Amino acid sequence: MSAESVKNARQLLLAEYRGVLSTHSQAMPGFPFGSVVPYCLDAQGWPLILISRIAQHTRNLQADPHCSLLVGERDADDVQAAGRLTLLAEAERLAEPAAIEAAAQRYYRYFPEAQDYHRVHDFDFWVLRPVRWRYIGGFGAIHWLEQVALANPFAAEDGAAERSMVEHMNADHAAAIAHYVREAGLPQTPPATLAGIDSEGFHLRIGRRLFRLAFAEPCPTPLAVRQALVAMARTSRSAPLQPGGE
Repeated sequence: MSAESVKNARQLLLAEYRGVLSTHSQAMPGFPFGSVVPYCLDAQGWPLILISRIAQHTRNLQADPHCSLLVGERDADDVQAAGRLTLLAEAERLAEPAAIEAAAQRYYRYFPEAQDYHRVHDFDFWVLRPVRWRYIGGFGAIHWLEQVALANPFAAEDGAAERSMVEHMNADHAAAIAHYVREAGLPQTPPATLAGIDSEGFHLRIGRRLFRLAFAEPCPTPLAVRQALVAMARTSRSAPLQPGGE
């Protein structure tokens, strides 16, 4: 297991924001059941999903929590040569009020429209606890990986550190965010907002799409993040990871 493969796998997981969730069908025993789900990552760096209690995949997970999540590069011309990542996981429904609140705070920044149907319908947050990862970076670049996820130091506990940084940037530094967007060649309308920050980069939300921008170096503290964001606002070029697409 090379460090480069782990990094590339995690970058793909972070760059995308939806995948194919496969569960064990209860209606058709013995068959896998695939469905598309949006996701963001929780404080542990594990996929966090919000799903309806009446959905088929939820019923499947309630009977058998073993599942997989397939994430692939959406804009690749050659799907066989594109990067893709399969997470083998055990799904767990969040039940503790504090855990649900922390999940909601982060998830709704990524998918604000989800607040409406969450209030109206019976939806629950589930986390996909990794068991093993299968990463394919193209022809011949195939790896089983034991550890891909990286905990987010700013989303720990109640996520106050990340929330404070995101709210500050969105409220007081719209010009800097617009600069990141222009330099990365991302869509400039509607105006972008920050959705989340971790030690390796941050996500921008533009309309209903999410884009990932990476820091030049890991930032383990809020001060390091601030310095990285200031440096990016002063540079003439910033390089995005591959964004997820509509």
